[in-house]
Amino acid sequence: MPAVDVPLLPVPSQLAVRSGQFTFDERTSLTVAPGTEAAAALLRELLAPATGLPLPATADGQLTFALDPTLTALGREGYGLTVTPDAVLLYAADPTGLLRAVQTLRQLLPPDALAGSPVRGVAWTLPCVRITDVPRYAWRGAMLDVARHYQPASYIRRFIDRLALHKLNTLHLHLTDDQGWRMPVAAYPKLTEIGARRAQTRGDGIPHGGSYTRSELSGLVAHAAARGVTVVPEIDMPGHVRAALAAYPELGNDPDRRLDVWTEWGVSEHVLGVHDQALDFCRTVLEEVMDTFPAPYIHVGGDECPTTEWAAQPDARRRALEEGLAGPEQLHGWFMGRVGEFLVRRGRKPLGWCEDGVTLPRSFTVLPWRDAADGLVAARRGHDVVMAPHRATYFDYAESASREEPPAQPGPPIGLDAVHAFRPAPADWEPEAAAQVLGAQAQLWTEYLPTPAHIEYRAFPRLCALAENAWSAPRPWPDFTHRLRHHRVRLHVLGVPLHPPRREPRLPALREETHR
Repeated sequence: MPAVDVPLLPVPSQLAVRSGQFTFDERTSLTVAPGTEAAAALLRELLAPATGLPLPATADGQLTFALDPTLTALGREGYGLTVTPDAVLLYAADPTGLLRAVQTLRQLLPPDALAGSPVRGVAWTLPCVRITDVPRYAWRGAMLDVARHYQPASYIRRFIDRLALHKLNTLHLHLTDDQGWRMPVAAYPKLTEIGARRAQTRGDGIPHGGSYTRSELSGLVAHAAARGVTVVPEIDMPGHVRAALAAYPELGNDPDRRLDVWTEWGVSEHVLGVHDQALDFCRTVLEEVMDTFPAPYIHVGGDECPTTEWAAQPDARRRALEEGLAGPEQLHGWFMGRVGEFLVRRGRKPLGWCEDGVTLPRSFTVLPWRDAADGLVAARRGHDVVMAPHRATYFDYAESASREEPPAQPGPPIGLDAVHAFRPAPADWEPEAAAQVLGAQAQLWTEYLPTPAHIEYRAFPRLCALAENAWSAPRPWPDFTHRLRHHRVRLHVLGVPLHPPRREPRLPALREETHR
């Protein structure tokens, strides 16, 4: 009998293929042990649109969900999956592991099982396999910027579904920036009344805006949790706040100045003041953020913060003197320390963008984005690190230099091969530093990605490579591309815009203008 090809992505830790297959039909039922109800409900929800199968719970169902806390080697997200011609067993030590097993089961089915509407004439078969699977890194994520271009909550739910299929477990939601403020804050209603709209984007003269309700954000959190995905919110401070300053000028360094929500892109010199009113604002906003998002981590930006306004402002210079700082340029670290302490006192972990590995207080978990070497510096300093170097994880850069590519962040393309070659903790790092790496995540900045179609075109298939590197041990390029060829069929069924074949000559490298 010829070998059965089982092109899963990410690839499991252990996979053994056996002869035979299991077939889902109208008689297939589920055995649902206590604590496994969420995984069973997710399986029904995900398979129903295409298959129409009811999958009721019975005492002797052919498909069994089981929990065994003694299987400590599986950890929180690991799982086992055994398929025989007569039965399917999904087991884990923790309910989250069963959610990962459900996603593997979906990939074992014919690709049409991922369709969002009824599919007729397809046999819903699984190959007989035995899988044991444990993730390599605990943090496997994607950052979606909804501040530059607002994206509807309905699309964010769909994006969460894409993450879960690839066993990515973190959606980092970038909610505020110079170009827009998307989260309502009861004490500061002008944040969304004024700060959520800008007059034009990228100089095209087209107004753009939008904001979420508290109910929509809570709904996203619940939708993600049902799939084992954590939503980590980001509220930028003390820089990248021009939308907030347009709504409340008194939060800045010149209360008489009137700013607009920024129509440009890059680094604005306008930042929060370092007075008590600005700090009270940050605390009030973060209280509402924590009420909405139960994630252990809260992202507070922290980078690209010019100190020119503080240096020119007498009250800021006085604050630096009172705090015993050498000068206004040190107010950035002081500010982030105050914010970080506030979050820690409330049982949360502060998270920030890392520009050099040493700027943020030690209580912060950091995302090095300028260079991977900054991650090593931060890890040696004792920070927990989520790797996000822009030349491997910024998917708003084009994937190729093809003339068919839509507009992208200016700079050399980041090819699929570069993402596949990326390692969250390179082999030449010392073990102590490598142990500080929690994982990695992709970044989708949306200044050049105005629509869901743009986002998905840029995200895939590069996000597949990042998901594999964060979950699995490294695999050779030919092995990955073989499985990806099959996986592209799944993406097509999901409606993800696929890249055209590229036969065009490569163009000269574009001038790089790196921003986040």
